[in-house]
Amino acid sequence: MKKNKTSQPDFKRIYTDILQKKFPEKKELCDKILSKKTLSELDVIAINNIIFTPVSEDIIKSNQQHRSYSKSTIIKILEFQKEHGLNNTKLALHYKLSRNTVSRWKKLFIV
Repeated sequence: MKKNKTSQPDFKRIYTDILQKKFPEKKELCDKILSKKTLSELDVIAINNIIFTPVSEDIIKSNQQHRSYSKSTIIKILEFQKEHGLNNTKLALHYKLSRNTVSRWKKLFIV
């Protein structure tokens, strides 16, 4: 019996099309990210921030509520914290997360 894998959108193609049609002036800024074979959640967030610069705090908060992170991305974020010597508050500010989220991730993934 085969398990159904949840399919993800082809973010690479989506963002390439958006850049070609609406924001050709930002294409150079995004080339490094788009040259990767597959895009991680952090890549998608980064390219989204480059293309669609948030206008207000309300928009930023609204967008943040709809993000989800895979286990591998959470581990990369926690490794970033360790590499750069950040406390939970500074890491949360960097990735626009809640401090509670960061501490919950640390309890779940760092024993």
